[in-house]
Amino acid sequence: MLILASQSPRRAELLRNAGISFEVCPADVDESVRAGEESLEYVKRLAKEKALAVLEATPSGSVVLGADTTVVIDGESLGKPVDAEDARRMLERLGGRLHQVMTGVCVAWRDADGAAVAEVDAEVTEVEFAAMRAEEIAEYVASGEPMDKAGAYAIQGRASRWIPRIHGCYFNVVGLPVARVCAMLARAGREPSA
Repeated sequence: MLILASQSPRRAELLRNAGISFEVCPADVDESVRAGEESLEYVKRLAKEKALAVLEATPSGSVVLGADTTVVIDGESLGKPVDAEDARRMLERLGGRLHQVMTGVCVAWRDADGAAVAEVDAEVTEVEFAAMRAEEIAEYVASGEPMDKAGAYAIQGRASRWIPRIHGCYFNVVGLPVARVCAMLARAGREPSA
């Protein structure tokens, strides 16, 4: 059985759309960035911590998938906005610029001796974001869509109108690089049944 260590409805939808069966068991870990930690290392560390935290509480034979996504511009990670003003600030910063979306993923299970095994990887996608007028930003923030999204936007939602192109995995920008996850599960000999 695959267990998703996330409460993200977008990750769950991506797995369902790919025909992958799973259960949800959100991880409770501290998501603070450590001093001097680079964005890519941050998402990989959090993905692993989430997967291992849930693995501890699951029966043997379970496979746990942990993931964490961040938006990076000018070397700074933009997480989920804390309020409407924070969302507005993020969108102003992204407008007319290229940024990266980074997702760390971890597949964890127990070996024959019961020891935890974890494979960690990451996907990086470049996103071109068109300039937005102040009234467009205000309307988009008022829609509520940006509020629980890293970088304050959802590529699969209303924000699609400001994203002329991406370079890399679209599903990574939504929140989970599905093909990479499936390859990791296959390498681990734990490919989930559809």
